[in-house]
Amino acid sequence: METIVALASAPMKSALSIIRLSGDDCFQVVSKVFSKDLTNCKKREVHFGFLKDGVKNIDQVVLITYVAPHSFTGENSVEIMCHGSMLIVNQIITILIQKGARMAVNGEFSSRAYLNGKIDLIQAEGINDMINATSEEAKEMSMFALSGETSKIFLPIREKIGELLAKIEVNIDYPEYEDIAEISKIEVISVCSQIKSDLADLINTGERNRVYLDGVKVAIVGKPNVGKSSLLNALINEEKAIVTDIAGTTRDVVEGKFNLNGVPVYLYDTAGLHESDDKIEQIGINKAKEIINKSDLVLFVVDETGIDNHLFDLIKDKKHLIVFNKSDILKVQDGHSIYVSAIKHDIKPLLDGMIKMLELDEVSVRPSFTNARQIGLLKQIVSHIDIAIRDAKADEPSDLISASLMIAYNFSLDLLGESNKNDLTNEIFSRFCVGK
Repeated sequence: METIVALASAPMKSALSIIRLSGDDCFQVVSKVFSKDLTNCKKREVHFGFLKDGVKNIDQVVLITYVAPHSFTGENSVEIMCHGSMLIVNQIITILIQKGARMAVNGEFSSRAYLNGKIDLIQAEGINDMINATSEEAKEMSMFALSGETSKIFLPIREKIGELLAKIEVNIDYPEYEDIAEISKIEVISVCSQIKSDLADLINTGERNRVYLDGVKVAIVGKPNVGKSSLLNALINEEKAIVTDIAGTTRDVVEGKFNLNGVPVYLYDTAGLHESDDKIEQIGINKAKEIINKSDLVLFVVDETGIDNHLFDLIKDKKHLIVFNKSDILKVQDGHSIYVSAIKHDIKPLLDGMIKMLELDEVSVRPSFTNARQIGLLKQIVSHIDIAIRDAKADEPSDLISASLMIAYNFSLDLLGESNKNDLTNEIFSRFCVGK
């Protein structure tokens, strides 16, 4: 394949930068600008020398050569460690393109690793999740995928579908062989039911563990001047939102983020909900209502004046917590509601309530299928296993049952990326950064 090149490290000033090349003739391309000949490399080697533009030195660098198939992509590869000036990086990439390489597109290195059988599709998606991880738990989830642990938990299920399908197909295609045991409909129902149960566990775990990667959206709403902005500041431990005793200070949505039990929580401090003739303030109020609809949890903040039933009607159908703020001045507390003092950062009861309401205490870090593509395919497999069970119970012909199992098996291949590789590549790998 043609040689591609891209910056693999962050595009910023640093002590060192890494430029990556991969392709059949990458050693020849680099040799045209390096002070040593790399064309005869037979194994992984480290080289020290100068990159040149004609007789002019561009930079003093360290090169690592990887000989196919012993590289990330499975192709001949070179990693160039140069000084971390973006001027130098751009000069090096420009001269390498002039000598025969081309700029890589998003995710092309990972795409080549996948197409060359170095990683499966779950591992490839794990790379992208690793780069985007915002917590230790999200990083661990991504590492399970990258190391192949996530793929391993599905392989027994795929094998069960394949074995069952093979038995049925043998009975259909070779009925004359008496030494081949005929598989009964009862056995089909039993095996399919076990497969369905195993898939349900994977789907349930995956949907719960998605929160480590996607996070949760939490809206902070209430009347003006009940302490919403103070609560946001206390939750993120930062003075981000402006706090005054003037009602209507917050006119737009103020966003913040913090980590709760390893899950990213995206906070939205909204404008105080009330009737207003101020056009700018009304825009903020309308945005607040939009945020409520999009949130996974609403914190309905009230003060010593109590709950406004009209405002409560806006959030009562959403998952919500009623939070009494200014607990330091509240004279009566019922012992059942959540009481906090945002101004004093006394918010532990709220954090505990959020963990319970969002069921974050029941989420555990383990190998699981977490993105929409993976969970969608698992559900497709379940639907066709269901059809096979239904047809077996109705004593339908074996070839009809086989057809449903074949569709389920093909979806299982799609999950790991073992079929239609070229169709999947552009859609999935376009989401990656260029150097990956």
